[in-house]
Amino acid sequence: MVIQGYDTGATGAESLFVLAWVWQLGETSHVSFPSDLEIAQAASIAPLADIAGQLGIGEEFLEPYGRHVAKIDLSVLQNVSSRPAGKYVVVTAITPTPLGEGKTTTSVGLAQAMKHIGKVGLLALRQPSMGPTFGIKGGAAGGGYSQVIPMEILNLHLTGDFHAVTAAHNLLAAMVDNHLHQGNALGLSLGKITWKRVLDVNDRALRNVTIGQGSQEDGIERTSGFDITAASEVMALLALATSMEDLRARLGRIVVGYTVSDVAVTAEQIGCAGAMAVILRDAIKPNLMQTLENTPALIHTGPFGNIATGNSSVIADKIGIHMCDYLITEAGFGADMGAERFFNIKCRVSGMKPDAAVLVATVRALKAHSGLYKVVAGKPLPAEMLQENPEDVRSGAANLAKQIENVLAHGVSPVVAINAFPTDFASEHDVIREIAESMGARVAVCTHFSDGGAGAVDLANAVVAACDEPNNFHFLYEESASLKEKISAVATKIYGAAAVEYSELANEQLSRYDANGFSHLPVCIAKTHLSISGDPTLKGAPTGHTLVVREVRASVGAGFIYPIVGNMRTMPGLGADPAALHIDIGPDGRIVGLF
Repeated sequence: MVIQGYDTGATGAESLFVLAWVWQLGETSHVSFPSDLEIAQAASIAPLADIAGQLGIGEEFLEPYGRHVAKIDLSVLQNVSSRPAGKYVVVTAITPTPLGEGKTTTSVGLAQAMKHIGKVGLLALRQPSMGPTFGIKGGAAGGGYSQVIPMEILNLHLTGDFHAVTAAHNLLAAMVDNHLHQGNALGLSLGKITWKRVLDVNDRALRNVTIGQGSQEDGIERTSGFDITAASEVMALLALATSMEDLRARLGRIVVGYTVSDVAVTAEQIGCAGAMAVILRDAIKPNLMQTLENTPALIHTGPFGNIATGNSSVIADKIGIHMCDYLITEAGFGADMGAERFFNIKCRVSGMKPDAAVLVATVRALKAHSGLYKVVAGKPLPAEMLQENPEDVRSGAANLAKQIENVLAHGVSPVVAINAFPTDFASEHDVIREIAESMGARVAVCTHFSDGGAGAVDLANAVVAACDEPNNFHFLYEESASLKEKISAVATKIYGAAAVEYSELANEQLSRYDANGFSHLPVCIAKTHLSISGDPTLKGAPTGHTLVVREVRASVGAGFIYPIVGNMRTMPGLGADPAALHIDIGPDGRIVGLF
């Protein structure tokens, strides 16, 4: 029996669920499948010069970090910009279960499959945050035989970009507090300072803190807090910068707080933007890695998908699009989240136009959207959920239809990738195919988890065909629309909401942003990833609901305004059994327990 279709990068519990499937199928004595880490550690890693050679770039543009990772010097853009641009493909998904539905694995599998059909594929992904890696989710290297390697390096420090973002962010925080201590010449209101500190660790105890306690020499006492580094505006800003010059300008536009009269105070005024740029001088360079099949991969930046843009860097895409036939990038969570931000924020900044969108779907997720089953991370799927029942799939297929609709709303051709699991039945796949094709989407069943690139050949052919179709890509809203009009456009057209309500605080913040000239910015709505709506309990494709905006924050340097919906947290906590408990160094010096 072949175990296929499981994305450890999304779920963080691969071994548990493989065992659960085997047990539920009654075949414990006949099935053996290596862990993601075992597969990755047994891989044959090609020299980076060979990987770069596939892209037509010389070693002079590589800055090695150890044996298996290199940064790419930004001067390469001048070298490759005259080449024809390849096709631009974004990988998104239906609304996932807490387990994730294999988006990263599908992205890797698709990139690998391009080689199987005689095309040059290039993968562009975010770097994982160590918060989730040591928390409940695990790493984000893909899974099975569709992974980025070395997965240990990818899931941990890589080239230190996260640490550079942390340092740059916290330098500005220190400079703000020093400004207060030295007399507060800019007149910052203590109650209106918005710049917190960050750390790449899940630590709920740091969400709300009091700083400056002690004597007068210990600073000005005030309340503040920490966010996780992946939620930092500096991370989002790095992901959206188009050059070092642009990065420096964006850093200067960061708003750290407001005066008593609600006038924005920036990092440029604090005098810190230049020093932050110096810290980030290497972090702006994309990281070159490879997949299990030695397909090139650009790994760069890691903004959270439910809080920030959830997309890898613009600069990696602008470089990569000239190095391949098909540039495949992934957007965080469902099409209502990462893909919407990809279309309306990332593509607006980059000027790049997507040629197709891959929508990852699974039988289990659609059955969950029927409302008949509850999926809990860390626990086996309900036994009845694993029985053949195409009607349960049909009952939850409204989510698939809505997410296809969300892609089509931007004028992009959708391709549905059915990430096949061993517990699926052909009749259940047939329902997905029927519904997707009725809406004009191409469909492919994929087994890339177990079969690598060969298991995504049908998907690759479907993507090639979709990219050859006429394209009518457009934004969901105009830059000139008001902030509330932009929020309403996303809420009603993408989320299916009937109305938007704002708290008193949110209204106050929006008025402040209008007064400071921020209304031209796009919006990035921070909400649950477990529902198209703002309520994680609403499955399928809910309509008629009200989106309630709790507060609105301004990432002016990054270039967007982000409303916060529901109980979203910008600093996660650790669970009862965090992954950190199981990660260690083995007797041979190899990492164990990482997934």
